[in-house]
Amino acid sequence: MQSRLRSFLLLIAAPVVSVVFALVLSSILLMAAGSDPIEVFGDMVQHGRKLETIVDMLNRATPLYISGIAAAIGFRMNLFNIGVEGQYLMGAFFAAAAGGAIDLPPVIHVLFILAVAMTVGALWAGLAGLLKTTRGISEVISTIMLNAIATSGIVAWLSVEWREGGLSTNSGTKIIAESGHIFDLTAVLEIFTPDVGGGRDLSGVLLIALIVGICYHLLVNRSRFGFDLRASGYNPIAARVGGVPPKRMIMIAMLLSGAVAGLVGMVDILSRQHRYDQNFTPGLGFAGIAVALLGRNNPIGIAIGAMLFAFLDASSSILQITGSASREIIIIMQGLILLSSVIAYEFVRRIKEREEVRMASMAMEGVTA
Repeated sequence: MQSRLRSFLLLIAAPVVSVVFALVLSSILLMAAGSDPIEVFGDMVQHGRKLETIVDMLNRATPLYISGIAAAIGFRMNLFNIGVEGQYLMGAFFAAAAGGAIDLPPVIHVLFILAVAMTVGALWAGLAGLLKTTRGISEVISTIMLNAIATSGIVAWLSVEWREGGLSTNSGTKIIAESGHIFDLTAVLEIFTPDVGGGRDLSGVLLIALIVGICYHLLVNRSRFGFDLRASGYNPIAARVGGVPPKRMIMIAMLLSGAVAGLVGMVDILSRQHRYDQNFTPGLGFAGIAVALLGRNNPIGIAIGAMLFAFLDASSSILQITGSASREIIIIMQGLILLSSVIAYEFVRRIKEREEVRMASMAMEGVTA
């Protein structure tokens, strides 16, 4: 009983310590900048309690969560898939282009767009996996290069080929027909309150994110493939001796990671803009890597990290309105939380290793006695 309690305390110690440490450092920075930390944090909490802010947070956390799961699949295989950014941009772009080019029945149209996004994301990530398995090129280098190709290629293509009506000021793909719009979950919120407030709609992509999280948990932690994936990431030599082909596992992991990454941009494509244009949300791939690291590749931990980052993003607007602090403090807080969490998790890991060694020594002493 005591060992379970100690394990639980060690499990929650790292995230709690990292958040507290980040808050302390942020308070010091706020005071140095002439702001009152209590006033700043009070404005953030008060703003975060509003229903419309919660809806905004959920809509923001949804792509962050999917992005975090995509990065976590690679991390479980000991692969650093930095290319989530390029994979979701490519998936969203081609999904929007294909979805806007055809008319299908409502449900089939949405499924078609999702399939295109996942396929393109998987293929784009598969290029990095292919380079690693055939040429030994690090996935870090190849995904960085593929990110640059994706972003530069999309911008060039939009500027020349995909203008709608010849308007270069807002070039983009054709608007997707209503049959390709996903339902919203605002009716669910109205069960608890008749007034959602602010005209916000909760995107139905949230359900897709929940399905992705459940599938990730079952695949990684409750299947033979997940065991092989974790074994290959933890000790590839032992896994190879045990009959797990490392190259095949690398390719599958990269394809799965890229397929999930292709879904990151679906909130914009299916719920908001219904097209890919210059207002499309960038940066979600890199933020997802931070969320995965903060959540330690655990689906629940990633969800908490996504909500935390979404809360901080939502707080930046209220700080700008009240003038209690610069909105840049939010970016600093996100960086501090990530940095402190990495340090805290490493500290806890070393404590657990010493505890395991101590328990093993006690067990050996009991056997020899």
